Amino acid sequence: MTDADYRLMVESVRDYAIFMLDPDGCIRSWNAGAQRLKGYEPADVTGRHFRLFYPPEQMTSGVPERMLHEALTHGRVEDEGWRLRKDGTRFWASVVVTALFDEKGVHRGFTKVTRDVTERREHEELLRQSEERFRLMVEGVRDYAIFMLDTQGRIASWNLGAQINKGYTAEEILGRHFSIFYPQEQLDRGWPEYELEMALRDGRFEDEGWRLRKDGSRFWAHVVITPLYDGQGDHYGYAKVTRDMSSQRRIDTLEQQERHLHQFLAMLGHELRNPLAPIANAVTIMNMGEPPNEAMRQTREILGRQVTHLCRLVDDLLDVGRIVSGKVHLDMQPVALQPVVHEAVEAHAPAIASRAHTLSLELDDTPVWVSGDRVRLVQVLSNLLHNAVKFTPDGGRIAVGLRRTGDAVELSVADNGPGIAPENLQYVFKLFAQDEHNPSRVHGGLGIGLSLVHQMVHQHGGSIGAFSTGEPGRGVEFVITLPTVPPPVDAG
Repeated sequence: MTDADYRLMVESVRDYAIFMLDPDGCIRSWNAGAQRLKGYEPADVTGRHFRLFYPPEQMTSGVPERMLHEALTHGRVEDEGWRLRKDGTRFWASVVVTALFDEKGVHRGFTKVTRDVTERREHEELLRQSEERFRLMVEGVRDYAIFMLDTQGRIASWNLGAQINKGYTAEEILGRHFSIFYPQEQLDRGWPEYELEMALRDGRFEDEGWRLRKDGSRFWAHVVITPLYDGQGDHYGYAKVTRDMSSQRRIDTLEQQERHLHQFLAMLGHELRNPLAPIANAVTIMNMGEPPNEAMRQTREILGRQVTHLCRLVDDLLDVGRIVSGKVHLDMQPVALQPVVHEAVEAHAPAIASRAHTLSLELDDTPVWVSGDRVRLVQVLSNLLHNAVKFTPDGGRIAVGLRRTGDAVELSVADNGPGIAPENLQYVFKLFAQDEHNPSRVHGGLGIGLSLVHQMVHQHGGSIGAFSTGEPGRGVEFVITLPTVPPPVDAG
């Protein structure tokens, strides 16, 4: 290939600016690629110093002269940076400057090859920003310990969540083996190494188990380990994500215990019902004749009251078990609430009279209808009245109210007993809960009545709340809210 061929080839290249400089850096040649990239015609640029392509800040710091000096010293220099076009716009350039010498070793000048790599740089910058955002996101996560391991299991990165969950700072933990988080019994069976082996074999490993914090305390962890590979497919480490599940595990344990408790209560209710039936029959037989003496009469009355109380308790136990297991069947029909109130009050009239309680009824004059199971609604109100009678002192007051509030109805039962401490109101509907801070409210029993009321009201699509200041004599008010329905056509 002749010199003319080479010159023709260089001058026709359009993707690269290829031109020569004299030893002082002035432009001696200018190809089509240079004209296209930088915007200058050959006549505009020939003889001018090549520093005109550099932004002011680079000319001030002497970048053009330094490049020529390094090319002359080392034979060649590469650089990337901002350059200017004729119109003043900037582009990101990849530049190679090569020093030229003749056959006698005399310096003749330089060749300069420039390529516009702005698009590549923008992609790289977007990738860098994406990686930076991802890094900041991972480092800022507080609820998860997210960190990297090298191929041997040594810790290579450490985020804020890892520091919070495990107690180590990055300076304390980087470079140490991740087995430091495992209890001795797991170390003895090689569990950390097994996790890495399984992750490498299957592409992912998930586990739950006890882990250790820096202070030696244990927490229940959910762990996911994922192997990491580079662009060539070479394994270079693992990503490990750990979450403290101790609270969730306690909740799961409590829920399981509660299920077992309800199963036990259902079994207990059935077991108690069997001996109660013959006892109740015996009391009925005893009531058929006149007692031979006063002592026998009192004994018969005591047995009758206690058998009734036990039957009520067993029925409540069975109902709680049925509700929890979803076996309660509600016969949902339009129900007028005023007759429900009167039936429940009538059932408790003897108990109210025996304690000399004053009972007041404030009922809406217009019939109020709801969709519900009439028997269960009577049971709900009866439980609230039973609770009021039990905790209201002799000669106290009990009030039952029924009032409309828009598309709902409020059914309330209030007393002037000792009340409930405000901080304990949130517990009154829980099974076996009693106000232990107020001895006057502890009258025995299993505390299942209000729990049953709460669950039964929710079965009817309503809600119930308890309100009390905890001051003696101010009592407590229970308010049930139920959605109303139109009266049935045959209601008259």
